[in-house]
Amino acid sequence: MIVFAIKSVSSRNMLRSVIYLLFVLIGIAGIYFLVDYTFLAAVQLAVYAGGVIVLIIFSVLLVHHIELKLDEASLKSRILAIAMSVLGIGITLYTIWTYPFQTVENYNSIEVADIGRGLLSYGDGGFILPFEVISVLLIAVMIGAIVIAKGKRLEE
Repeated sequence: MIVFAIKSVSSRNMLRSVIYLLFVLIGIAGIYFLVDYTFLAAVQLAVYAGGVIVLIIFSVLLVHHIELKLDEASLKSRILAIAMSVLGIGITLYTIWTYPFQTVENYNSIEVADIGRGLLSYGDGGFILPFEVISVLLIAVMIGAIVIAKGKRLEE
């Protein structure tokens, strides 16, 4: 996953960067499966690896050409990015090593069916309206991307 993440941000080909990001997201779902978070892994695969990557690929193919090469960053920008990355990794590792993790016992278990009913109910605490609003928003975004990709028609 680390190799694919580095390839995702360092590749000059836009479509390859998106595919490398897809591999990273699938790897994160694999980690969720390993720690027995099956619902979270399924959501990761469906929402991020499935939906978001498809939208990114569509937008890349609509707006850019597949052969488009991204500009290469200057040496100063690369050095700054590497320094900030090393600083971020250092802060993260320091925080993990110094935090006093404690085991929390949880006796309340929730079934996946309960989560599904909660997400798709229209009563109190239901989330069906936000799902519908997001679907309308995604359709509007796709229409906007198509209009932008078409550009102006040449007048003769």
